[in-house]
Amino acid sequence: MTAINEGEILSSEDDGLGIFPLVGMAIFILVIQLIAILMAEPFEAGGFQAFSEPDSLVNPLMYVGLILAFTLFILIVIKMNQDWFIHLFILLAVGSTMYYVFVALLSNSLVSVSLAAVLTIFMYKFPEWYVIDTIGVIIGAGVASIFGISLSVLPVMVLLIVLAVYDAISVYKTKHMITLAESVMDMKMPILFVIPRRRGFSFLSNTEMGEGDAYFMGLGDAIMPSILVVSSNFFIEAEGIGFINYLSIGTIIGALCGYMVLMSLVGKGKPHAGLPFLNTGAILGFLAASVIFGISFI
Repeated sequence: MTAINEGEILSSEDDGLGIFPLVGMAIFILVIQLIAILMAEPFEAGGFQAFSEPDSLVNPLMYVGLILAFTLFILIVIKMNQDWFIHLFILLAVGSTMYYVFVALLSNSLVSVSLAAVLTIFMYKFPEWYVIDTIGVIIGAGVASIFGISLSVLPVMVLLIVLAVYDAISVYKTKHMITLAESVMDMKMPILFVIPRRRGFSFLSNTEMGEGDAYFMGLGDAIMPSILVVSSNFFIEAEGIGFINYLSIGTIIGALCGYMVLMSLVGKGKPHAGLPFLNTGAILGFLAASVIFGISFI
């Protein structure tokens, strides 16, 4: 399972594509949420739950602890100038996550291993922005679905709140998440989404974040609110539309509203923590839907 970095979004002045990058990033978030919901049942049937007791409030604290330990480890490796190790680790994590996604959907280990290996090699050899974005959607949906069926609603809310606070501190105060993002950026791995801001943009030749050529959003910014989307749909029986209940719909709308608020700040060209906006929006959207439709979640 891939480790998740809470990301930040960087940008500068627009050049050529208008609001397309902003809409495109919102579509990535929405697609991850919808696919993650659809993958919940195959993952449950395959026994891919990350925690055996989904109601335990210890689970989100353990998860945060793992994130902190992993972040510290990566920062130490970067300081030691051993970037090759991080590159290798992320490649293995990406490949294994794609394997879990494919085996849950296809129920065939050989085909799943082959697909995951081919995509991982292709990403390594040709890490263009659309390749990274495509694999990022696969990974994001898979991780969000696995944790969404592993944590019930209250533990997920605890997780989102704690990570939102941590993301704000790591971006605005200690700034170590910016250091981490800039260091890993050169590896061109699917730990972020890239949307061009000008025609003809190539991520292969782009080496600096925030230089005005593209929007960058950490993969964790799409995954974390999506966990609540999946959890509310998986653990709570309620009416809805199609395969999505009203609580999940409210969560999706809230997360997208949080994204819009975030985007209103991004144009100033400074890094912004995504999770305080996206997680808060998702939680408020969930609570609003609970009140509006009279659905109890406790």
